[in-house]
Amino acid sequence: MRESYSRVLRTASQGYAVDLSAFLVAWRTTSLPDREVIDALVHPAHAGPSPALAVVLAQWPGTYYWSDEPDGRHLILTRPFRRRQERWALHVVLFLATLYTITFAGAVLAGGIPYSGPLAFFTSGHPGYPGFLHAWSTGLPFSVSVIAILLSHELGHYVMARRYQLDVSLPYFIPVPIPSFIGTMGAFIRLRTIVSDRRQLLDIGVAGPIAGFLVALPLLVLGLTLSHGAAAEEGFRGLVVYFGGAPQIPLGDSLVSLALRRLLLGRAATISVHPVAFAGWVGMFVTMLNLLPMGQLDGGHILYARLPQWQQRVALAFWLLIVALGRLWIGWYVWGGLVLVLSRGRLGHPPVLDAQRPLPASRRRLAWAALVLFVVTFAPVPFRL
Repeated sequence: MRESYSRVLRTASQGYAVDLSAFLVAWRTTSLPDREVIDALVHPAHAGPSPALAVVLAQWPGTYYWSDEPDGRHLILTRPFRRRQERWALHVVLFLATLYTITFAGAVLAGGIPYSGPLAFFTSGHPGYPGFLHAWSTGLPFSVSVIAILLSHELGHYVMARRYQLDVSLPYFIPVPIPSFIGTMGAFIRLRTIVSDRRQLLDIGVAGPIAGFLVALPLLVLGLTLSHGAAAEEGFRGLVVYFGGAPQIPLGDSLVSLALRRLLLGRAATISVHPVAFAGWVGMFVTMLNLLPMGQLDGGHILYARLPQWQQRVALAFWLLIVALGRLWIGWYVWGGLVLVLSRGRLGHPPVLDAQRPLPASRRRLAWAALVLFVVTFAPVPFRL
């Protein structure tokens, strides 16, 4: 039993509507800005839980889960405080702006708006452009697909964090109107509190990539069925994004995209990628980038949750790996630098409230599943430019 445990629990008159002390051996209470967390060692007679404890837990004004530890079964209880007000207007404006820029990018890919150079958004991406509404709407299949992937990824994180009663923001979408064939830099949420333990960290970290992958996979399949073979041209083989009447972006393969294109399109040397297929490919790319086990990327959260003592060494090894891969694709240099900036020069991971609490076997298996997902979506050269 950890030294910081006590044998004094607040009574109902001190703020709890439920008194659990009769079922517990010892407990400790941690008060945080957004919630109160109680780690309670349950008496062996009630660790089943007993019918009496189950009745009382049904009245608990928050969430709880069990943790099997060397000294017995623990209850991890959370009682949330009042939630802060979200700035809905900012989130809605960013979402609509991102939908606009992605749809424009999709319209260029679909041929609805001609590509006139890096500043095409400013010369053609406005309502004054002749036939703009019809031309812009041709990009909706691409934009709706990309938005669905990004939104599902971020909502995976958000819903899991809210399940644990954590203070978390709504998704922030990032529009990119300047030369971009995607129209966005993605989206993110802000976790505005410390995570209680490694189980919570792993659940939150893995929920986003899994949710995004489950949306991206059928979109990639659908898009590939709408794609077709094209005449081979020098420097353009495999999956190729066409716009402006010519091949423009050769895409690198992951195990997933390679298997699906071979299954659906045979051994065609060059494939003209439909915008929906490109959106699905982008979803795989986003999943792979987020699962890199570094800093505070999703993969970094998962690595720290599974192997906290190895986290810094593995993160450094992967950072050196992607820098080495920069010789194959310059974007790896950009991503390596961005990871350092976002982590303030440190590849380590901030601590959780209780790092000693063991990770359940089910979460260890989930960490292995995340590793498999990273391997099958990894593309050493995402863009063969």
